[in-house]
Amino acid sequence: MMKEINKDVKKGSKMYGNIAHNIYAQNNTGIESPVKLIEMLYEGVLRFNAQAKKAIKDADIEKKFYWTNRSIAIITELIQVLDFEVKGDLPAYLSGLYNYQIQLLSRAAAYNELDKIDECSNVFRTLLEVWRESNNVA
Repeated sequence: MMKEINKDVKKGSKMYGNIAHNIYAQNNTGIESPVKLIEMLYEGVLRFNAQAKKAIKDADIEKKFYWTNRSIAIITELIQVLDFEVKGDLPAYLSGLYNYQIQLLSRAAAYNELDKIDECSNVFRTLLEVWRESNNVA
């Protein structure tokens, strides 16, 4: 299964990275490559999830929603840049996966469910690892 995902990710990195890179280039963020941009977005979700989890533990309602919404915003952006013109199942698979992560984070914020944040973070750690492997990023 991991080999299939790796193969699909390699095909998908062009469809995904170029569109995302164009969006962020328009915003003058100075990202060096589409591959690096996706890596940074995945890392951002992980970072914001960690902050949301801390806010839940600290009973800081304002920060909990702030950090959760930041993660959701990144995931929403990842959904929006998917290219469904690409052959194969990868765009549809990622869309479903990302939408489920949004559901998990929304539930985590509403009910203070740390395990939902952990589940989302585990998915993004795996996606980040596969992305790095398939794009030869150290």
